[in-house]
Amino acid sequence: MGGVDIDAYRRRLAADMASRGCWPEESPWVRAAVDAVPRDLFAPERVWVWGGEEYVRVDRAADPRAWADAVYAGVYDSTVIQVTDGLPTSSLSCVPVVADMLDSLMPEPGHRVLELGTGAGWNAALLGVRAGDGRVASVEFDAELAAAAQERIKNAGAELSVRVGDGALGLREGAPYDRLIATYAVEEVPWAWVEQTRPGGRIVTPWGRLGHVALTVADDGRSASGWMQGLGMFMPSRYATGQGRAFHEIREAVPPETESPFPRDPRTLADGNLLFVLRVLLPDVRITTEPGGADGTGTTARLHDGRSSWATLAGTAAGPAVTRQAGPRRLADDVVRAWRRWEDAGAPSLYDFGMTRTPDEQYIWSGDRHTGPRWGPV
Repeated sequence: MGGVDIDAYRRRLAADMASRGCWPEESPWVRAAVDAVPRDLFAPERVWVWGGEEYVRVDRAADPRAWADAVYAGVYDSTVIQVTDGLPTSSLSCVPVVADMLDSLMPEPGHRVLELGTGAGWNAALLGVRAGDGRVASVEFDAELAAAAQERIKNAGAELSVRVGDGALGLREGAPYDRLIATYAVEEVPWAWVEQTRPGGRIVTPWGRLGHVALTVADDGRSASGWMQGLGMFMPSRYATGQGRAFHEIREAVPPETESPFPRDPRTLADGNLLFVLRVLLPDVRITTEPGGADGTGTTARLHDGRSSWATLAGTAAGPAVTRQAGPRRLADDVVRAWRRWEDAGAPSLYDFGMTRTPDEQYIWSGDRHTGPRWGPV
């Protein structure tokens, strides 16, 4: 490939995954599948990388090394394969997340598997290696992506079908499935997914763009429950509502009204367990963090609700934290209340939380799905 040793990239990825403990021990088939159908076989000739102010294209023909660097950027890096109106709308997910979700799905040879969100086609091909030829069906909303994915899957020697459709509807043809997996985030698990998965079958999906959950369908088919499996950022469904105004837009339009001490250490927001709980309790509040402070020991957090309120939290090891906030909502105060509720409950970890979906509702619980407390917006 233009003087680029793509095998060296593949070997480096495998070694990095191993050194970081990212290959799932209980699912050795995942590593074998990645070796059988490597990631680069499913990357389009043009990919996109962040250029500091916008996404810029990288064409394989023009710069094969830059293309390979983008496809194998790093263990925890995804590869953007589609940009629409300046925003990424499809990607090759980072390998640890792909491996973790496949491990959570627990597919077996011979299982009938439905994947929703084909994207580049790589995840579907990995599933095909495990389940077998003709055992995997995949649904993609974007007809152009679907056609390209089907071609790549064929060229890789896999036999599975890609359909164009709305993933929220699942695929009744072929149901019930033994396993169902979505590659995009949903706020509410569509009931159609439960209906199309057999009793005892498993559903794995990103939820809320901050983690993924594995649900097992009840024996009577009237509910599905299961535990949160891990953290990870995911793209939303194509039908998801927009995220509203960006932080900088709100901050420019709404000047700061207050500055006051913040009674928590913002550095704790690096804790994925806390971030998950804040996502559950404050679903419309977006939180981002970055290193801060002149001595490099601090954290600056930015909060906004996509509409008219924003806040910043800044703290270092050397002194008390400070918040600045503006707008009709006191977002920093909301965070403190949600944070306190988490602490009062014993600070449960991400893995202490689960989800139940019934025909009528979806809810998050902790500890025990029957007796544990439910968690929802405050």
